[in-house]
Amino acid sequence: MLNLGFLAAAAIPIFVPPIVGRLTGLFILELILTIAGFAACSIYLAAASYTIKSISDYGTFTFKNLLSNFKFAWPAGLVMGLLLIFLFFPFFPGTNADSIISSSVVAVILRFYIEMKPPLLGFALTALIFWAFVFAFLSFQFYFTVYARLGSKIKKSFKKCVLIALDNTGLAVFMVINNTVALVISVLFAFMFPGPVGVLLYLDEALRLRLLKYDWLEANPGANRKKIPWDELLIEERERTGTRTFKNFIFPWKD
Repeated sequence: MLNLGFLAAAAIPIFVPPIVGRLTGLFILELILTIAGFAACSIYLAAASYTIKSISDYGTFTFKNLLSNFKFAWPAGLVMGLLLIFLFFPFFPGTNADSIISSSVVAVILRFYIEMKPPLLGFALTALIFWAFVFAFLSFQFYFTVYARLGSKIKKSFKKCVLIALDNTGLAVFMVINNTVALVISVLFAFMFPGPVGVLLYLDEALRLRLLKYDWLEANPGANRKKIPWDELLIEERERTGTRTFKNFIFPWKD
């Protein structure tokens, strides 16, 4: 149901701006509505992160919770939405005569350094910036989850995302692969399952379990960070979740 709400929000920047543009003939109005719509989608995902946090904590939620969570989540959602729009929205004129807008800030930056002279320096700077963007993507996939679960301010949330990715690089890479596969599968189900909110739930669960590691390290100063006793830390989690088979997943009423 939360995915259904996201699809409703996503319909705003996809369908509304072209209709308004055709009716008014104002391209600038169409552009503003598109940007505002994408920002609204980001705010919705931030509110959804607050809402699904209770599911990870073995609780439940209501749509009343979702509505109330908007007042906590909208600043984080707006900041991330505007950041993504600034970096990836095609603001700059393209190289084709027929195109009005075709290049994003990221594309312009990478193209600038690729064409830099001497070529070797340009290639080195391009590679550096490219991997910086890759690491930022690995880090900031946790942004909504960190903001919702750790109750941080926006600036601290970005910082904590970077620290989490640095200390758990394998987890960050795995989550990108896993979530990419989840979104590809979501296409088959019209983004209703698992969908964007399912991805957020997975990220929140991963972060919640990863925080057990830091609680243990805090209680055991000087312990080897590479030898975390996960079997001990997850005893309670495994007792609460129990054993689930594929048959039980499809036919839960047979147990």
